[in-house]
Amino acid sequence: MVGTQLSAQLLGTQLLSTQLGTGRQPGTALGPHSTGQPTVTSLAVANPGSLIQSVDWVAIAPPLIAALAALAVLVTDLFLPERHRRLLGRLTAGGLALALIALLPLTGGSPRATFCAQNVTGATDNAGCSYVADHFALVFQLLALGGALIAALLSAHTVEDERLPGGEYWFLLLSSAAGAALLPASRDLATLVIALEVASLPAFALVALRRDGRGAEAALKFFLSSVTATAVMLLGVGFVYAASGSLHLGAVATGLEQAPAQLRPLAEAGAVLTLAGFAFKVAAVPFHFWVPDTYTGAPLPVAGYLSVVGKAAGLAGLALVTTVAFRPYAHTWGLVLAVLAAVTMTVGNVGALRQRFDTRFSAVRLLAWSSVGQAGYLLVPLAAAGYAPTGTDPLGATAAYALIYGVVNLGAFGVVAAVGRRAGTSVDDFRGLFARRRWTALALAFFLLCLAGLPPGVIGLFGKVVVFRAAVDAGLGWLAAVMAVNVVVALSYYLLWTARLFAPAQAPAEAPAAASERRLPVTLTAALGLTASAAVVLSVAPQLVLQVVGGTLF
Repeated sequence: MVGTQLSAQLLGTQLLSTQLGTGRQPGTALGPHSTGQPTVTSLAVANPGSLIQSVDWVAIAPPLIAALAALAVLVTDLFLPERHRRLLGRLTAGGLALALIALLPLTGGSPRATFCAQNVTGATDNAGCSYVADHFALVFQLLALGGALIAALLSAHTVEDERLPGGEYWFLLLSSAAGAALLPASRDLATLVIALEVASLPAFALVALRRDGRGAEAALKFFLSSVTATAVMLLGVGFVYAASGSLHLGAVATGLEQAPAQLRPLAEAGAVLTLAGFAFKVAAVPFHFWVPDTYTGAPLPVAGYLSVVGKAAGLAGLALVTTVAFRPYAHTWGLVLAVLAAVTMTVGNVGALRQRFDTRFSAVRLLAWSSVGQAGYLLVPLAAAGYAPTGTDPLGATAAYALIYGVVNLGAFGVVAAVGRRAGTSVDDFRGLFARRRWTALALAFFLLCLAGLPPGVIGLFGKVVVFRAAVDAGLGWLAAVMAVNVVVALSYYLLWTARLFAPAQAPAEAPAAASERRLPVTLTAALGLTASAAVVLSVAPQLVLQVVGGTLF
């Protein structure tokens, strides 16, 4: 034992003397672009205890609770009798609710950070930390966990009606939600990629759980296109790391500013490839082709989950890498995102406008194309961030619009799921819904008007105004004009669908079928009531969401 200690001390002394011979302080290393002589990096530090960090469990509580709930569901499913499998859904909803409650201690005071590296090049404040619970992270964690909770409420009856494997379904939903909650708090490229894949991989399986042929096809398209996008993104991350010498977002920005001329083409190529990978997750054109088929083949709650939570995860990652890591290339990615936003909203709205209302699954496909168009609106403030003057933060407009869109879009998918239990999911199946289910029809009409930005959906109107203003303030007048034209185009299909809700039924023979409709399940009613109430409250008091526009998120 004594001999071992002496050997270790001699080894540390030798390494320390080697390092001191180079004229550097113990525990330091050459910068990523230093031209000094090759040296041996010391494994000895003056204070070994400084390498041990304390974990801020309060800061990481929201994604951690979701992950622990997923583990609890997986273990409980092994021992729970078949007749009690409904308890898994309640356990899932309880875990997500507890994760949402864990956000409350983080709302006051300064941002909390953990998993911090020492002496990160270019690090200031929390720039050397891998996890930061700031206002940006809290807003998108609220969207991810809240959207997952509503999706869980919508899923309770779907799991039973379609005979989906309950244990696997709830475990995958919680796992994906944990990754989506982790991503906005990630502050290094490695954690970003891992969180994005944790959010995405369970989603593939969720789509494939529907065993009618369509689910497998939709999951395969989703999987192949997503894997390709991930490979492209990883290649870009590798290029960025090679050029900047760091994975922490703040240090990446510093490294890109100081990169030698011969490495700048590599850095620019890496930035483009990284943005392409995140653009796929947002469903931006031309990376949107998987959306209609995937939403149609997936269970309806899963489609709603992907349209809100999956999009929020990609949007958060895109915002982080652009505004923090790729800050030196602001005008370049600002122009790229502006073009992407214009093309995405145009293709999405035109695709929805061309959708026939009498075809099977046309309601789901219409919402899918609508979500592509809405992704274009969400990208507008991100593009504006590349041109915004110092002191302004257009990202608040993206966060506010994402919250508004998440509430009303999940509500719309919930109504489609409710109607699809007894009828089809084509838009024509909603004709005369007001005569059969008055409150359900009124809820869907309100959700559609919010998406269109028309009164009484005031919150949708305010959201579009905030996004429009962000483009104008950044000097992107042409993008604001494109957005205005697309808003007018979108009015047509939203209003046509709304009109069908109050139109008379096509045939009197539909009356007996309408009279025999069962009451909605309690969980589905709760989800619709929750989303409708939230949309109404936000329309009456829009400052509850729009207050994030005025302050900085970082």
